[in-house]
Amino acid sequence: MANLRTFDLNLLLAFDVLMRERNVTRAAESMFVTQSAMSHTLHRLRQHLNDPVLVKSPGGMQPTALALTLVEPVRSLLKEMERLLETPQAFDPTASQRRFTIAATDYMEFLMLPTLTQMIERVAPGVDIHVKRTESAFPLPQLENGSLDVVLGFVSVLNPPAHLHCEILFKDRMACVVRQDHPRIKAPPSLADYLAAAHMLISRTGDKLGVIDDKLAETGAERHIHCIVPHFLSAPLIVAQTDMILSLPYRLAIAFRKLVPLSIWPVPVELPDYDLAMIWHPLWEKDPAHGWLREQISRVARTIGASPLEL
Repeated sequence: MANLRTFDLNLLLAFDVLMRERNVTRAAESMFVTQSAMSHTLHRLRQHLNDPVLVKSPGGMQPTALALTLVEPVRSLLKEMERLLETPQAFDPTASQRRFTIAATDYMEFLMLPTLTQMIERVAPGVDIHVKRTESAFPLPQLENGSLDVVLGFVSVLNPPAHLHCEILFKDRMACVVRQDHPRIKAPPSLADYLAAAHMLISRTGDKLGVIDDKLAETGAERHIHCIVPHFLSAPLIVAQTDMILSLPYRLAIAFRKLVPLSIWPVPVELPDYDLAMIWHPLWEKDPAHGWLREQISRVARTIGASPLEL
């Protein structure tokens, strides 16, 4: 491996282009140098890294295993170097026409977006907010290339890579709701009451198991899931008109109770509280506009977190 004292940092630029193009001629054109010069650069990379970097194959030049492990770190380093050399421009929210893109779960969207968009509309009328659904795979590439600004959701579910910045916004815990005139559950349900009830589950993927089911399985118990819906929107309306029981985060249960007549009870299963977080890439840490967005999100979260978990 190369010694940093003798390593030409300009080779990192060439490495990045070579990994993108996977072709010496096209890489040379991208860097406005001759093919011979780019071939010489590739040779120097191979010497410094003691690795072929790119090898010929029937499908064209293919990167080695070592080269593949270096692609994202080198790309991130180059972006950070560019950012260090730039002079950050002050961000004026009142005049900005910037678009921010947020990835959020239904839960975070329901709790935070109404207040957040209202706040931004008031202080930054030209700023646009686009919200995308979080997917099963953590959207690291989108955070790195700037097409996504922040990710909002449960830390335990997102499981973000350790090198990303993660701010805990507030906590929540599981609760269960039933219609107020439920014929059997008129007090905090016992575990026997809970298991005897028909359950409703909110699952975007349609899975029949959640964290509660995993916990119950540890003791050999199982609940009967009678209905599964993919979105939060219909859940309170269904529960309010049936005898089913729905387990969900407490803060969401409080919001649902404002829409329909529901009773909120503790879940008779021992579960930890959950951390809700905002996650972003270090590449955008010093960006004034990005910092402004994070502060708006933090302000909304502080308001939510100020309400105690009284369950």
